[in-house]
Amino acid sequence: MTIVAIFEAVAGREDELAAALAALVAPTRAEDGCLDYDLHRDLERPGRFLFYENWTTRAAWNAHMESPHLRRHRETSPPLVARAEILQMEPTEGPD
Repeated sequence: MTIVAIFEAVAGREDELAAALAALVAPTRAEDGCLDYDLHRDLERPGRFLFYENWTTRAAWNAHMESPHLRRHRETSPPLVARAEILQMEPTEGPD
């Protein structure tokens, strides 16, 4: 399962959001079922961030969403986040 999570910072809070998101990387990468958890910052819009995530199963991702560090982030980050979007993706086959 692939997740693309996009966050846009409240104006003037870009660096705070960057730090809050970066703090999620190490504990998430240590979770069972986490294959990739990569944080990116938009080069043209430095207040926009993207996580690219791959999980072994939906259950692993669901467990991640209930992890202590994610719960804490959801409680403390709203003043920093202007917009968030979570895309749940699956691979598709292209033409041969």
